[in-house]
Amino acid sequence: MSYLCVGLDISAESLGSSSLMDLKDHAKQVVDNTRDLAAAYKPNFAFFERWGSKGFQWLEEIVDYIGTGPIIIADAKRGDIGNTAEQYAKSIFDHFGFDAVTLSPYLGQDSVEPFLDRTEKGVFILCRTSNPSGSQFQDHQDDGKALYEKVAIWANGINAKDNVGLVVGATAPEELTRIRKIAPDLSMLIPGVGAQGGDLEHSVRVGNQTGVGIINVSRGICFAGDHSGSAIRNAAESYVAQMKILFDG
Repeated sequence: MSYLCVGLDISAESLGSSSLMDLKDHAKQVVDNTRDLAAAYKPNFAFFERWGSKGFQWLEEIVDYIGTGPIIIADAKRGDIGNTAEQYAKSIFDHFGFDAVTLSPYLGQDSVEPFLDRTEKGVFILCRTSNPSGSQFQDHQDDGKALYEKVAIWANGINAKDNVGLVVGATAPEELTRIRKIAPDLSMLIPGVGAQGGDLEHSVRVGNQTGVGIINVSRGICFAGDHSGSAIRNAAESYVAQMKILFDG
């Protein structure tokens, strides 16, 4: 079983081409060379939205191209009041056909309920993110607990339909350990491995200690080496092999 999630952050800057056709072809090349290795794909909405209507068409195309089998996660980080959230849920799940979505917890329960109500779909709630300033608010202490810990406790409590997970960055290993203790059964989406320098070994071992931890790699696979199909394939195989050693060890 693979625990690799390939993040589709396909940018003109990384590819060295501002041709949308080149970007589309590269995204397909990534999928073609990782399809048998990836448990999931995570298209990052920002990299599609920047192209306007053509980008949304591309997003539709890449979801169709991936097809059935791997979990397709909408990295949209949505978070809004209930009636707006309902429209986001319809867009992401009904129109585009994603299996899961990343959500911000900041607006509270009514902002996530329209997504949770889709029992056949999954949500990954931002808990402790991988970016350098993630600690600025997420580590804020209240009543002896950090905000990210309270988010984990809350997420654990709303998992009645077994479709809630957490986004926890590989760049915050101590926090990852605490969160896994708080929410032993929740699935985790763990970004930050690869270009961001997150701890792969710790993420694999702790993330999968009691629940499932999916390891996301974006640039480290999509733009590996000379960006060729073989370079992409080699990078993905390397991550899968490293994870297998950690699981078997």
